[in-house]
Amino acid sequence: MSDLRQFEQVDSSTATRAQSASVAASDLMNRVYLWMTVGLGLTGTVAMYIASSPELIAGLTGGTMFVLFLVQLGLVFWLSARVMHMQPITATLVFLGYSALTGVTLAPIFLVYTTASIGMTFLVTAGTFGAMATYGMITKTDLTKMGNILLMALIGLIIASVVNIFLGSSTMDLIISGLGVLIFTGLTAYDAQKIKDMSIQYQHHDGDVQSRLATLGALTLYLDFINLFLMLLRFLGDRR
Repeated sequence: MSDLRQFEQVDSSTATRAQSASVAASDLMNRVYLWMTVGLGLTGTVAMYIASSPELIAGLTGGTMFVLFLVQLGLVFWLSARVMHMQPITATLVFLGYSALTGVTLAPIFLVYTTASIGMTFLVTAGTFGAMATYGMITKTDLTKMGNILLMALIGLIIASVVNIFLGSSTMDLIISGLGVLIFTGLTAYDAQKIKDMSIQYQHHDGDVQSRLATLGALTLYLDFINLFLMLLRFLGDRR
């Protein structure tokens, strides 16, 4: 009887720890999606504001856009590499700054595509993203191998995109867009699973570490969403 009570206590303790881990993971994921949503909202607001101002949109000349793209690229690499060493508030502000800057560089799409088609594409992206992120969080399959393959494919896609800047091939652009949709759809599931695993791994760390992880996770999924949106827009967007 004593052994039975001892077994029940151990079993209860294990269940409590498992429940605690689940709650910790859920709390972090909620913060990740909250900040990702805030970032997307800021991007959209900035993009629409600039697109509605002829003076501001006229200032986005070729040279200006090139500089902004370089700053944007440098900022995202810097934040990704340094986020776990920053003060949480600094990391959050940099992420929001990057989101606002992305809104600036995306503003011209409102001059190329109709507002209705941009809105429809956003909804399609949101549905696809939500489905794949949910799959990544609930599946028991380890997506690490798939993620590694997709990351290598992404490098190839970037190289092909750079080459096509000089070639100007519409056919290659269409192929790149199609592959991009597949790659970022898969990366969404992979990244969601990776963030969930990290939330469990770091569940006992202090609040600052949790905040940094939330920012890193938000940035990762934000990038998946934005890139998936842009790839889909090439197929679903109606040009003016």
